[in-house]
Amino acid sequence: MPGPERKWEKLQTGLNWRGEQAGKRLTATPKLEPDTLPPPAQTKISSVIEMSRLNLTMEWLMVAFVALLLASQVHSEEILYEHLISQIQACPKECHCPPSFPNAVYCDNKGLKRIPDIPPYTWYLYLQNNLIDVLSADALRNATQLRWINLNRNKITSEGLEADALKAMSNLVHLYIEDNLLTSIPSPLPAKLEQLRLSRNRISKIPPGVFSGMDHLTLLDLQGNKLQDEAVTEVSLKGLNNLIQINLAKNQLNTMPLGLPPTTTQIFLDSNNIEKIPAEYFKGLPKVMSLRLNHNKLANGGIPKNVFNLSSILDLQLSHNQITEIPVISSGLEHLHLDHNKIKSVNSSDICPPGALDDYFDEKGPRLRYLRLDGNEIKPPIPRELMMCFRLLRAIVI
Repeated sequence: MPGPERKWEKLQTGLNWRGEQAGKRLTATPKLEPDTLPPPAQTKISSVIEMSRLNLTMEWLMVAFVALLLASQVHSEEILYEHLISQIQACPKECHCPPSFPNAVYCDNKGLKRIPDIPPYTWYLYLQNNLIDVLSADALRNATQLRWINLNRNKITSEGLEADALKAMSNLVHLYIEDNLLTSIPSPLPAKLEQLRLSRNRISKIPPGVFSGMDHLTLLDLQGNKLQDEAVTEVSLKGLNNLIQINLAKNQLNTMPLGLPPTTTQIFLDSNNIEKIPAEYFKGLPKVMSLRLNHNKLANGGIPKNVFNLSSILDLQLSHNQITEIPVISSGLEHLHLDHNKIKSVNSSDICPPGALDDYFDEKGPRLRYLRLDGNEIKPPIPRELMMCFRLLRAIVI
């Protein structure tokens, strides 16, 4: 058996060899017989060897991870590039598909008489200012992802709008068919629709049940059509459970429309022939914030005393009517338009809400900020009591 000196000589030789190989990516370790080293030395050398192997493994794993990451990035860029190229190739030759808006297709102002084949990736489709007179079920059969379509200023008729042409657009949220030749509201409509804009057509009827299931519809614009009182009823508007804004301006209404849902906050009825407002009309409309009745035939006889005394209302427009006295308003009203009526004087005691002067330093005091009285027969000066009542008033036009 070799002596202690011989054993330590072997150990020193092994250590020197490991040191020489440290900078060369250790791939092998000197094989030392276990019985040639003292137990503590055997443990120390084994630990060093295992650590070297572990470091090498970690380095190779890091190299592999970086390589995979770079390969993935290159692959992603290739996919993105290929996707962009495919979109450009799918764009109809009559239209424009800007790379900066990859889901939009612009076919407006092209003199089109028919809708071209629209690619399936389209979310926003612009077809306004063309000569399109038919919207068939096949026209947009591939564009199943449509969210927004603009068909304004075409020649689409109710007969040219096929029954299932719109229903198939299950993801449609905004529908614009303004300035066309429709005589009736299209049916059936996409269930997810939020805004329906049909102004300046020839619509004279609203089919019963057309809004059934339209729980997402919040805006209905029907201004500039030929709707009469019998067309706007509780039956025809049934289903508008979440409506916020309705625009019935420039129609042929003689009375306030019936059947508006209690969620309605904005009602636009300008340029009709409305002469009176039922005393309990707003009882079922607790959220009305803006009411426009400009250019009607309202006189004081058709306006019940407290009909506009609503806690929710902020904007009241009664311009171009036949009103001779300022109606009672709520203390929360902020904008009041009474220009171009037949008002001869301003009686502060009538217009000022009860207890207004006492509530000046209270948040419940009058909130009126803008008042229009021009176009009447009122002569200056403005009554001092009026200014004392509405101390938040920022503009008054006489």
